[in-house]
Amino acid sequence: MAHGYHGKILVVDLSRARITVDEHDEAWYRTYMGGTNFGLYYILNHMPPGADPLGPDNVLTLMLSVLTGAPFSGQSRVTANARSPLTDAIGDSQAGGFFPAELKYAGYDGIVFLGKAASPMYLWVKDGQAELRDATHLWGAGAWETETRIREELGDAKIEVACCGPAGERLARMAAIMNMRNRACGRTGLGAVMGSKNLKAVAVRGTQRPPVADANGVKQVATMGAQELKKNRDMQELHELGTAGIVLSQDFSGGLPTRNYQSGTFEHSEDISGERMAETILVDRDTCYACVVRCKREVETDDAYAVKRELGGPEYESVATFGSYCAVSDLNAVAKANAICNDYGLDTISAGATIAWAMECYEAGILTLEQTDGIDLRFGDAEAMLQALEALAFRKGRLGELLAEGSARAAAQLGPEAQARLITVKGSEAPAHMPQVKRSMGLIYAVNPFGADHQSSEHDTSYEEGSGAKSLGWLAQLGLTHPVPATDLGKEKVEFTLLTQYWVSLMDSINLCQFDWGATWQLYGPAAAPQIVNAVTGWDTDVRELMDVGARRVNLMKVFNAREGFTREQDKLPQRLHEPLQGGASDGVRVTEEEIEHAKDLYYRMAGWDVETGNPTTERLRELKLDWASAMLRN
Repeated sequence: MAHGYHGKILVVDLSRARITVDEHDEAWYRTYMGGTNFGLYYILNHMPPGADPLGPDNVLTLMLSVLTGAPFSGQSRVTANARSPLTDAIGDSQAGGFFPAELKYAGYDGIVFLGKAASPMYLWVKDGQAELRDATHLWGAGAWETETRIREELGDAKIEVACCGPAGERLARMAAIMNMRNRACGRTGLGAVMGSKNLKAVAVRGTQRPPVADANGVKQVATMGAQELKKNRDMQELHELGTAGIVLSQDFSGGLPTRNYQSGTFEHSEDISGERMAETILVDRDTCYACVVRCKREVETDDAYAVKRELGGPEYESVATFGSYCAVSDLNAVAKANAICNDYGLDTISAGATIAWAMECYEAGILTLEQTDGIDLRFGDAEAMLQALEALAFRKGRLGELLAEGSARAAAQLGPEAQARLITVKGSEAPAHMPQVKRSMGLIYAVNPFGADHQSSEHDTSYEEGSGAKSLGWLAQLGLTHPVPATDLGKEKVEFTLLTQYWVSLMDSINLCQFDWGATWQLYGPAAAPQIVNAVTGWDTDVRELMDVGARRVNLMKVFNAREGFTREQDKLPQRLHEPLQGGASDGVRVTEEEIEHAKDLYYRMAGWDVETGNPTTERLRELKLDWASAMLRN
């Protein structure tokens, strides 16, 4: 008897309007466990090489894990995968909320979407039954309206909905998949893939909770997390301030990206901080299914930038990309930009970073007033930022068409001077953690298969002397016992990057939240991972087996990229990150190309990859029981 999972993956052929079910055995579930691993298994086996990311041959997956829906903190997450329209590499993104648990209760461990519907459709899944329904009347609606109308149409207020918004319908390359109105599979543009398939939404409702093997064991882990929250000041601050609570510390260290990464210090950082948010516009805190932390923001404003609480509030990345990146100091305007992204379905990181890049290009005379449709797109102008965001979401005018392509494609249209101002890796805009002051971020931005990402490994600040016994003790459980400065990029730091990448990759395979299960914000240590996996499934895993699950995910993503022609050449940072920063604590600091190239050599060797190509070797794939992927790579 299966515990923790149903053994069923729903396969929806949109072109044929046909729905089937794939069943997998226990060995398959134990090998891959969920998330990206499930997604890549289907994508590599069903998507032909060279498929257009916005064409019918692309494969879109929404996957859960063997843990999803069990009652403990941090498990209600869904992973979306497809070929990214932003990068042409593998696309990968996760979201929390109640949708993941509800999909599990609806009777399935994931969904695969093939082809393209002839007209707008949505998928309705309830207690083991699934049907495609007309969504013509929903086309053009935002996330809030889509969720509301589907619930009304189906007569159940407890239905959970994941959807694309107007940005995804218009194929904006950084479009997100939204659920709960404010939870986003934001990165890599998978909302545009949804829109390209004429798939407006997925609605789920269910009562089929798979049994767990050891209910008392699950309860022990849940209790452990609740007790840790009461005594862990960092977790309490996460509850109180959200991730925006790190704005001031980032600024103090010279690591708050400002004016399109020209500086690491923003003179108005206090005005956009988590503390200022808590004092002014924060009205409540929300949570994901069964999580005790309640870290999600709910804000309301009633001025010119009116925001309703249902669309959530900005976290650190959104505060930075619409705040310091764009030099905007009005927190209400930042909250408005975040709400626009949530309702229209946009990744706040790529959207804000693309606008910041455009602002720099405009001030440098590369982008003209005619090309911006008359918007005086200067740093610090909140109104101009919001106008540009609206244009991007709807591909409105010359500016909207340009920005909706993402900054890398837009820069290619404008020429070398615009490209020199890019902050992208593999075409994906960099998040708000600066490699100049966190060196391992530079390495992971470069080598990560889906582009620059701040949640693909732990951060340097958790692994330096003075980081605190809690984070250093957590990392010691992974065998990391030689902390080094944040600006170091030697052998110990590279090992830290790789091993914590495997850990985070495990989290995105068993779909656990890094804010509960990481080294910085932690309810649980690494030893709790096999404890909860075993309690739910009845297996006898250990940390080493689970780390291999994480390694499988990294290697499968690399196999996909290699199949599509990616090599070491694409594992590089933008030129801007090699230039000295201006002002503040990080004035003059830069990360050199030589540092990154040397670190890449070390990383590839430690990963068991070919140093020349930067891709997995046959031997390494065999070690990970991925012989089928090895054969695919050779072909």
